[in-house]
Amino acid sequence: MKIVILDYATIENGDLLPLNEISSHITTFDNTHQSQVVERCDGFDVVITNKVVINQDALSKLNTVKLICIAATGTNNVDLVAAKQQDIAVTNVAGYSTASVVQHTFALLFNLLGNTHKYIADCKNGQWQQAQHFCFLGHPINEVAGLKMALIGYGDLGSAVAKAASAFGIEVLISERKNSPVREGRVAFEEALKHGDIISIHCPLNDDTKNLISTNEFTLMKPNAVLINTARGGIVNESALANALIHKKIAGAAIDVLSKEPAEASNPLIQYKGNNLLLTPHIAWASRQSISRLIQQIALNIEAFQVGQIRNRV
Repeated sequence: MKIVILDYATIENGDLLPLNEISSHITTFDNTHQSQVVERCDGFDVVITNKVVINQDALSKLNTVKLICIAATGTNNVDLVAAKQQDIAVTNVAGYSTASVVQHTFALLFNLLGNTHKYIADCKNGQWQQAQHFCFLGHPINEVAGLKMALIGYGDLGSAVAKAASAFGIEVLISERKNSPVREGRVAFEEALKHGDIISIHCPLNDDTKNLISTNEFTLMKPNAVLINTARGGIVNESALANALIHKKIAGAAIDVLSKEPAEASNPLIQYKGNNLLLTPHIAWASRQSISRLIQQIALNIEAFQVGQIRNRV
């Protein structure tokens, strides 16, 4: 099968060997503009895309494509209804990035509560060298043990974060979906926000979760609470978050995802200059091991399709 990868730069840290073993004809493009989708997919059987959008218009012009492999869990960049109408199969991959996301979530949390990033900057700026004592305690350091973490989303990622949180002595609150009956073992969405010292988001972006955390939700949170989003941009209203940080409605936030990526200079969180916000460029998922697992799973999806099996079909 002839395979094209539309945004290879997003997975180039992984080994393509699993794909090379099933196809001798693989073409890669570091990135693909929307206007280039049709011409670059023409003549290929399989299209691999991470974030390049393949919409209804493009799908209607793809005469050779039989399978689209999304190199991610989220499927919002492919029009699934149009793909089905065109008899084009679509697959995704889930669970490959769990360890990487858990690691990044806690890296952000420890930086927020321990102010590690500020101490590193102080060392570079000569603050420690000028201190009168053996240590320079210029910023508060807080422990995570004994705190409550409210998890918004409790799939593979949320449950893995919960397991790690418990190991650190954090009490886990599993939030129920907003405006839904509370199931056993969970707490109401609003109660999770009220009682959480740490609010960590691990749910998908869809119509129900867009702007899930906005002005009203920030008013429910503790003033000492911190918010972490390693899920999807758009779940947290960025203007509302910037306002909450400015007016100290919460103590801090760590954000790995924005509503539009790459980040735009006009984004409220890019413009925010306070030191209680950490931004990372959508990297929670992207350990080398995670990308290698992703490519392996894509190869297995293609192999299954070749023999008529349904695997990770969406």
